[in-house]
Amino acid sequence: MTERPPESLYEWIGGEETIRKMVEAFYPIVQQNPQIGPLFPEDIEPVQDKQFLFLTQFFGGPPLYSNAYGHPMMRARHLPFPITKERADAWLGCMKQALEQIGMEDKKKKMILERLSAPAYHFINRDGS
Repeated sequence: MTERPPESLYEWIGGEETIRKMVEAFYPIVQQNPQIGPLFPEDIEPVQDKQFLFLTQFFGGPPLYSNAYGHPMMRARHLPFPITKERADAWLGCMKQALEQIGMEDKKKKMILERLSAPAYHFINRDGS
C-alpha cells in the first residue's frame, strides 16, 4: 500500500501546528533584527495573528486571512513600509532561522523559503537600505 501524497504544501509541512510554530519562532527573531525589527510594532501579537492566518492560506490551507480581512493584497498592505532588497533578504533570513529553530526538514525548509521569496521580493518598494 502506498502513502497518499498530501494535497497541499500546507498539509505537507504539517498544517496548523507547524504554521503556528513557524510564526511563534519567527517574530522574536524579527524583533531582534536591526534591518527590519524597527518596522514592526512593539505589540507583535496582532501581527503574529495575521501572519498565521495569511501563511495558512498562502500554503494551501483554509482561507482564514481572506475570511477575516478580505483579499490579501499584500503588496498594497506593505506599501507604507520602506521595503528594500536588503530588508527582503533580512525577512527571509529571519524565516530561515525560525525554520531551523523549529527543526524543519531541509527539503521542506527549502520549499517554504522558495515559496516565500517571490512575495518577499515583490514587496520591495524602495531602493537602498
